[in-house]
Amino acid sequence: MEAFSYTDINAPLVERCRLGDRRAQAEIYKRYSKAMFNASLRITGDYAEAEDVLQESFLSAFRELHSYKGDSSFGSWLKRIVINKSINCLRNRRLQLVPLGDQHDGAAPDHDDHGPDMEDLGWRADVVRRCVQELPDGYRVVLSLYLLEGYDHAEIAGILNITESTSKSQYSRARKKLLELARQHGL
Repeated sequence: MEAFSYTDINAPLVERCRLGDRRAQAEIYKRYSKAMFNASLRITGDYAEAEDVLQESFLSAFRELHSYKGDSSFGSWLKRIVINKSINCLRNRRLQLVPLGDQHDGAAPDHDDHGPDMEDLGWRADVVRRCVQELPDGYRVVLSLYLLEGYDHAEIAGILNITESTSKSQYSRARKKLLELARQHGL
């Protein structure tokens, strides 16, 4: 069986960045800034903080580029920096996980017999985004890491310094709270 090695399509660009090439750095920023900003915004829940995290993350990545070994894609490595800095930003705001006793139940939603049109889907997506931003920090972080960033509960536990069961319970409560908020916003 032939072994295949992973080749990052950005390897030549990253190598130019290692040599201090400002144009290569600008190109890396152009390629990744929007996605990294969105990842940070989903975690911090604050536009200005997400912008700060984005800038700090790129500065840190360019400064620490010597530690990037190429075991994964550059984008994955950068995303890990962004997520860690976003979480540190929340910790600086004294991240508090919602107490176990704080449970939320809501009424059953009204159902429409007609399928949604494209305009309606756009409106719904916007409402869901706003509802996610309204979640308490602990809920939003776990939900974002699990559902939107693709981390499993063991990885989330390691990142947040919590137990895996705490990650699972925060995710479950986040889903319930998100449904409650969506109902309140007419979904």
